[in-house]
Amino acid sequence: MIRILLAFAIAAALAACSQRGTPMHDSEPDEAVSDNVTVAASWPASLRPFGDGYPAAGDPCRRVGESAATIDWLDHTADLVGCPTEEAAKTLGGRIVGKVEGITLVSVPRGDANAGMSENGAAGETIGDAKVAGTDYHATAELPCSATGGATHSSCPAGVKRNALDDGVTVVEVTRPDGRKRAIFFKDGKPFSADGAESDGSAAYQFSFVQQEDEFLISYGPERYRIPAVFVLGD
Repeated sequence: MIRILLAFAIAAALAACSQRGTPMHDSEPDEAVSDNVTVAASWPASLRPFGDGYPAAGDPCRRVGESAATIDWLDHTADLVGCPTEEAAKTLGGRIVGKVEGITLVSVPRGDANAGMSENGAAGETIGDAKVAGTDYHATAELPCSATGGATHSSCPAGVKRNALDDGVTVVEVTRPDGRKRAIFFKDGKPFSADGAESDGSAAYQFSFVQQEDEFLISYGPERYRIPAVFVLGD
C-alpha cells in the first residue's frame, strides 16, 4: 500500500512540473501594443492650444494661440495649427512652418470669404454675405488682445458679422483669454462702442480708439484690442 501511494505521489509531482513547463496559449498578455496605434502627443502649454480639433471637432490637429513659441508664425490671414504628426499636418493643405516640442505647426490660409459666389451672389445673398463654413461669421481671425490693459500679447479668436444690425452696424465678436466674449460695434467702418454688462462692471467702461494706418487700437476699460480695418470691411 505504501509503495502504491508513493508511486501515485511521484506521478502527480511529475505531472505538475510538466504543466508548469508547458506554455499557455489561451491566456491574453498583460499588455498588447498594436502596430496601428498612434500615440497621442501631449500638447505643450507653450503653444496655447485651443478648440476640440481642426478643421472639425474630434480631428487630431488643434489651433494654437500667440506665445513666445508661435509669434513668428502668426498671420491674421491664416490659422496657425498644431498637429501631432507631420502626416496630419500635410492633409490640411497649408504650409508647414516649424515644430515645437514634437508638435508640427502649419499655417493654413483662410481664403476668400466670397470664393464661389457669383457676381450677384447666390441663394438671394449679395456679395459679401458668404459665411465661414459652420459659423454665422463673414470672416474669422486671431486678433492681438489684452484683458487687463498693457500690451496686447495674447491672441483672441474673433469673428465679424458685417452689416448685422440696423443702420449697417457691423459686429466683431472677440473671445477673450478668460473665455468670455466681447462684442465691438462699427459704423461706417469705425468702432464706436462695445457691449457691457452690469454684472461684471464693464457697463461703466470707457470706450475709445486710435487708428494707426490700417488698424484700430481699441480700449474698453482695461481691455485692449487690435483689429485690422480689412477684417471689418472685407476686401
